Amino acid sequence: MLIGLIGKANVGKSTFFSASTDNIVNIANYPFTTVKPNLGICHVRVKCVCTEFGVKDNPVHSICIDGIRFVPVQIIDVAGLVPGAHEGKGLGNKFLDDARQADGLIHVIDVSGSTDSEGKPLTPGTGDPLGDIKFVEEEFDMWLVSIIRRDWDKIKELDSSGLNTNQILKRRLSGLGIRESAIDKVLNNLKLQNKKIRSWTEQELLDFCTNTRKIVKPVLIAANKADILTSQDHLKKIMVKYDNVIACTAELEMLLRKAAKNGFVHYLPGDNSFEIKENVQLTEKQRSALQIVSDFIKKHGSTGVQDALNVACFDLLRKIVVYPVEDESKLTDKKGNILPEAYLLNEESTAKDLANAIHDELGRGFLFAIDVRTRKRLGADYKLKNNDVIKIVSATSRK
Repeated sequence: MLIGLIGKANVGKSTFFSASTDNIVNIANYPFTTVKPNLGICHVRVKCVCTEFGVKDNPVHSICIDGIRFVPVQIIDVAGLVPGAHEGKGLGNKFLDDARQADGLIHVIDVSGSTDSEGKPLTPGTGDPLGDIKFVEEEFDMWLVSIIRRDWDKIKELDSSGLNTNQILKRRLSGLGIRESAIDKVLNNLKLQNKKIRSWTEQELLDFCTNTRKIVKPVLIAANKADILTSQDHLKKIMVKYDNVIACTAELEMLLRKAAKNGFVHYLPGDNSFEIKENVQLTEKQRSALQIVSDFIKKHGSTGVQDALNVACFDLLRKIVVYPVEDESKLTDKKGNILPEAYLLNEESTAKDLANAIHDELGRGFLFAIDVRTRKRLGADYKLKNNDVIKIVSATSRK
């Protein structure tokens, strides 16, 4: 799974990226072989099943602290966006290519209104965060429009060849990872499934692209700099107009993670509080900074960074967590690691999907699965549930 981080300049996008990828505890053996400069590893936070089973687990790629499992996810810091990106302005092509790869997007905005459309500083409160959100949506929509309209004569030719509208759009949008089911859904909702594309109005084309974007590139809004006083009015307006809005402060999250790393406080990303350790000597400036963090958390429940990652994963992308084991009695893998892996899978995933995710050999030789809790045999089509602990039985073993 890949989360894309988007936003204009000077909104704290880089700080959000740094905060979300700066781990309090170093985690080795990432399941990703290459990490590019703008590609990092963040973690989503879930309650681990180890507490239910009463075991002390030792995960391989993720980590469990006090019954909280942190599962690694890739995050890409997408190139900055400027007006006209869909026409290639600024780093428009780079932005759109990076965004195309992402499964879901977190749009970091300056909710305090301290920057203009190009990210230049303004008097706090005078900027237009709502306009920033609209501008990003419009860039995406116009990008999709430009892809469909490219080689319009060829579209007309296909339109007359006997191919239906869905087939034509699938060909045109295949490189974007847009599924045929999504195209079908949008065409049906707009009542365009039986209308030739060459007969579409400009508004119908735009409506198709807008609705497709909402399905294939769901966006969460990270209302950053929410600790600044001028953010409150903007935040209220945005929350009224949009779903999936998280008030956050990436800067204060960075501060907390550094304080935890340096041994000053007890804190895990996503906690609704933190505790200054005993016998720690802090300067007045440090205590004042931690008090600001504490006040923000009391008001909003957390710094918002971890919440944004979790909402993007579990609400926008509708992932579930599944724990595969090889020994259903000991909850271990072949090496004796207890609850070694936590897989993020799509809702509606099946037992065989899990086998394929672990290793294609297991999928090819799939015989059945076992629900560790009930010890029942499960068929290939069994739909997995969140927090399932599953043993895969296969005719072929994992290499």
